[in-house]
Amino acid sequence: MAGIIIYGSQYGTTKQYAEELSRRTGYELRCYDAVDDLNGYDTIVYLGALYAGGVLGMKKTFAKLMDTQSKNVMIATVGLADPTDQENTSHIKGEMRKQLPKDLFDRAHIFHLRGGIDYSQLGLKHKTMMALLYLKAKNLPEKEKTAEVRAMIETYNDQVSFIDFDSLDQILAAL
Repeated sequence: MAGIIIYGSQYGTTKQYAEELSRRTGYELRCYDAVDDLNGYDTIVYLGALYAGGVLGMKKTFAKLMDTQSKNVMIATVGLADPTDQENTSHIKGEMRKQLPKDLFDRAHIFHLRGGIDYSQLGLKHKTMMALLYLKAKNLPEKEKTAEVRAMIETYNDQVSFIDFDSLDQILAAL
């Protein structure tokens, strides 16, 4: 069975997960913007950074897939918030549903991994965006702060990594 691991990473944590998963599976590894055709693969594993309300590169990548019925599709998101928080994962899945065709979303195995952030590596545009989000988030009433918002507040202007390669075991088991 031919397999491929595709990733969409803004600052590198998703790429680290993808590289480790490729090493463990032997599957070909590609960045989403370097993928032309997915139709020759039986298994497609997409790892995408949670970015600006969606999963980076996911919609663009899966638009290239003609036949979803015969494919084993796995999607893993990588973000700051704790992936064991049901409120967080429900929100993520709601956003994913907007980016994917219904049949693909319904058939895909979905996983959530915890990433990291290093504010010193952010570009000016992203630093500005995060500063504005931080100011808005810290002024929210406590009961309105989601797990994702709390994680962003706690890690603001810092360098943190929650990368845990053991969390890839759930994907390996599904493969």
